[in-house]
Amino acid sequence: MKMAAKFAVVLVTAPDLKTARTLARKALTARLVACANLVPKIESHYWWQGKMEQGREVLLVLKTQKSKLAALEKLILAEHPYDTPEFLVLAPTHGSQAYLQWLADPMGSGDR
Repeated sequence: MKMAAKFAVVLVTAPDLKTARTLARKALTARLVACANLVPKIESHYWWQGKMEQGREVLLVLKTQKSKLAALEKLILAEHPYDTPEFLVLAPTHGSQAYLQWLADPMGSGDR
């Protein structure tokens, strides 16, 4: 198995930066992610309850190990204010060896 296959990138949208920061902090504190990127001020267009909607959101890009996905999903669904939060898992096919090694042990002695 290629090393990249052990990891996942998870996309989660949040209604605001405060919520995104809280979700990121909780996931990091629980050691369910190695890294959380917050991309503010995205504009989302979507269908919700039969109507086309739009609004500003914050995108969380969470990097984690596949073995932690179930626990991460449970945390996000429990802590998220949306009725149906986004939790979309992407599988990387490749990554730099040094970065993947860091993802495997983000609390290790190596510098990022």
